[in-house]
Parts: sequence; structure tokens; C-alpha cells
Amino acid sequence: MLESFNGLVGGFAVALAPDNLLIAVVGVFLGMLIGILPGLGAANGVALLIPLTFSLKPSSAIILLAAIYYASMYSGGITSILFNIPGEPFSVATTFDGHPMAVQGRGGEALIATFSGSLFAGVVGVLLLTFLLPPLADFALRFGPPEYFAVMCLAFACLAALGRASVLKTIATALIGFILATVGLDTVSGKPRLTYDTIELLRGFGFLVAVIGLFGVGEIFRSAEESLVMKYIPARVRWRDIPATMGGLAKHFVVYIRSTLLGFFLGMIPGAGATTASVMSYSVAKRFSKHPEKFGTGVVEGVIACETADNAAGTGALLPMVTLGIPTSATVAVMLGGLLIWGLQPGPMLVQEHPDFVWGLIASMYTGNLIAVIIAILGVPVFAAIMRIPYTLLMPVIMCLCVIGAYAANNALLDVVFMFLFGVLGYALQKLDYPLAPLIFALILGDMTESALRQSLIMSHGSLAIFFTRPIAATFMLVAALFFAMPVLQPLIQRWRTGGPPPTVRPATG
Repeated sequence: MLESFNGLVGGFAVALAPDNLLIAVVGVFLGMLIGILPGLGAANGVALLIPLTFSLKPSSAIILLAAIYYASMYSGGITSILFNIPGEPFSVATTFDGHPMAVQGRGGEALIATFSGSLFAGVVGVLLLTFLLPPLADFALRFGPPEYFAVMCLAFACLAALGRASVLKTIATALIGFILATVGLDTVSGKPRLTYDTIELLRGFGFLVAVIGLFGVGEIFRSAEESLVMKYIPARVRWRDIPATMGGLAKHFVVYIRSTLLGFFLGMIPGAGATTASVMSYSVAKRFSKHPEKFGTGVVEGVIACETADNAAGTGALLPMVTLGIPTSATVAVMLGGLLIWGLQPGPMLVQEHPDFVWGLIASMYTGNLIAVIIAILGVPVFAAIMRIPYTLLMPVIMCLCVIGAYAANNALLDVVFMFLFGVLGYALQKLDYPLAPLIFALILGDMTESALRQSLIMSHGSLAIFFTRPIAATFMLVAALFFAMPVLQPLIQRWRTGGPPPTVRPATG
């Protein structure tokens, strides 16, 4: 407790510095814009702006990216309520009750519920992050290569078990990412692999180029097929209406608490993320409501549950990234890549070696959430006006930003070519309903996973028993095996509960 308090005091000295405070304001505004524009998304927005951080100190750079990250969660609800178009996937459930409220002339109430839920989840989530960070970091100091490999296995097992796509599609895209991660120099021997005598491929595929191509260019290709028609329902948030509305929302305090805790811990699980947290929180709120039949017709509980859970999940996702170096969402994976670019190694030693960086990030989230609420309330008319700009005019601007971002990574024109190739790959995967997150995870974590595996085998002289004779590694490996088996076990458990006949296994023919 004392360690957290002392660290937080030092963090506020970093976060409240005039330059960092200005950076947080700029990041929040950019995050709001990213969150309301369909087809952009937080992951691509963060990736596009990473080149802008190269001239900043790492502490200032992470404050900018984090502000963009959580501010996009505030603004996703604006478009869901006013336009019935979610700016982010995790805002889909907000449309269920948020837009009906706007149609009924209660758009201001829905927006206040959105902002209050986000602020509550942001503050409580950062409090949990503050006090859970030191013990988890101390625990992670006991990790060696076998434990790290076991954690990586658990991360990918969670993706396979909890992902919305089929398990085979998740595994397929993860394998593509692992193959792409092997291009370049071998992390152990230093020998070139899969470079085909091309010097430019010795550095491998940069994650930034891959992310911009997969999310940015791929999304532009997909959006070019669709015509987005924006039907705007006017709504204003007046300062004098806030106290009265907040008084009415206070009776839903249990929903705030429950959704925050649920979202925070789901955010820590790889593959679950804000979208799963939002939908699950909405379902739980409906189940425990006194009037579940009214959900979907404009119930403020539904808006609170969704917006509180997704914001808490965004905060919870930062805990395993900082302490273990494990990203639990695509956006956090991009931020993890940013740490590597700045020369910082995520993991338990990050808190010990760079406390100003870690605690500055956490402290900035306290101030940033307050800034985000103020900008969100004042900026609703501005963001609504931006949403009415034809998407055909926005696409060329976004494409130019993609090209600049890809080129700026290494000042190499070949990276722009790779960006377009990744864009074609991302477009094809989305059309075939393959998830992109496992590919990004595998591309970023591929080197760390391979290094941990090979170092473990060197330690054990080639024996795989090392993963099952060390208690921490064995625990993670067993949990990973359970998650990998879940897609097979779930139908069996469901049949057993319903009392149906056991499934028959037909012998293979041929």
C-alpha cells in the first residue's frame, strides 16, 4: 500500500508537468475523434500516431497513446446513441438502449449516463490498477523462461477459447502471425531466416507496418464497398441538467460497481477484451433487473452497464501488459510494440527500472479521465458535425496518414509496399470472417515466445518436463490446456446438462 502511494506521488509529478498535461489534452481530443469515426478504430489510431512519439520522452509518449486509448472508449458511445452506428466494436451493445433513448428525446440523459459510467469505471479501474500493480510485479519477478513460455501459451489458449471466431480460424491466423514473426534474424543464433537473400527483410516485418496495413488499409478497402448513411438525432448535454440526471442515475450504483469489476477482470484476460465485457455486462444487468422485458426499448441501466464495463476492461488490459508483457487486446498489443520501439522491455523489471514511466502512466489516467469527461460533454455538437462529413472525403485523409505512418517507421519505401500487402491480407481475412487480433498477437509475441521456449530447452537439455516440474509454469500450462480443450468440452457439458444422448463419434472413412 505504501509502495503504491509513494509511486503514485512520483507519478503525479510526471503527469502534472505542463508539457505532459498538454499532451494528455491533445491525446484525449484525438482519441475522441478516432472513437467516433467508423472504419478507423483505436488500434489503428494508436498505430498511426506512434511515429509522432519518436521525438518525445517515453513517459510523454505513453501518456499520449494511453489518452488516445481510453478517450476512444468515451466517444464510441456518442455515435451509438446519436447515429445508431458504433464507433468501436465494444459500443455495439450501447446501441440497444442508447439509440432508443435518443429517439424518445432522452439523448442527453443517455449521454450523461455514458460519460458518468466511463468516468466511474475509469477512476475505480485505475485505483485497482494502482494497488494490484506492485504485488503482481513482485510475483512476476519469480518468472524465468519456462514461466514466460507457459504464460504465452495461456495467452494464446485464451484467444482460442474466448474468441468470437471459430477455434480453427483463430489458430490459422495465429500461425500466420508466427510465420511472419520468424522472418529476419534468428533471435538465438543470429542467422537469417526466410529472407530469400533480401537485405531489407533482415529486420523482419515491423509490427507498425503490419498493424497499419491490417487495420487501416484493410478497413478502408472494406469500407469502400459499403455506404454509411448517418441519420443524426440532435441531443445536447447542458451543465445545469447534469446534477438532476446524476441524482436519478445514483439509484443504479450496484450496476456501476458490478459492471466495473466484471469489465476490469475480463480486460485482464487475453481474447476477452472490452467487447466481451460490454456484451456480458449488458446480459448480467438484464438478468438482475426488475424489468428485464424493457431492455432494448431505452433503459438507462443497459447504457450504464455497457459503457462502464468496456472502459473498465480497457484499464484492466494495461495490468498484464505492464507486469508480464502480455497484451490482451489489439490496441494494447500496439502499445506494447511502442514500448519496444522506445527501448523499454515490458515485464516485472519495467516497474523496478522505470518507475517514473509506469507511475506517470497511471497518474495520467486519473487526470486524463477527468479531461475526457469535460471534452466529451463540451464536444458533443462538434463530434456530431464531424460525423456528418461524407466518408468518401475522410478515406483519402486516412489513407495518407497510413502511408506516412508506415514510411516513418524506418524511412523505407518498401515498408509502404508491405503495408499495402498487409492491407490486402487484412481485407481478405475480414471478408472470410477470420479474426485479426491473433495475427497481431503472434507477430508481436512470436520472438518472445520462441526465445522463452529455446532458452527453456537449453536449461533442461532438451527436456519438455521443465514446463511441468516448476510449480508456476506447470500451473499455467495446465490452465492453458484446459482453455484449449474448452471448445471440445463445452458441447459435452451442455449435452450432459440437458440430459441429451452423448455425441457419437463416427469413424473416419477413406
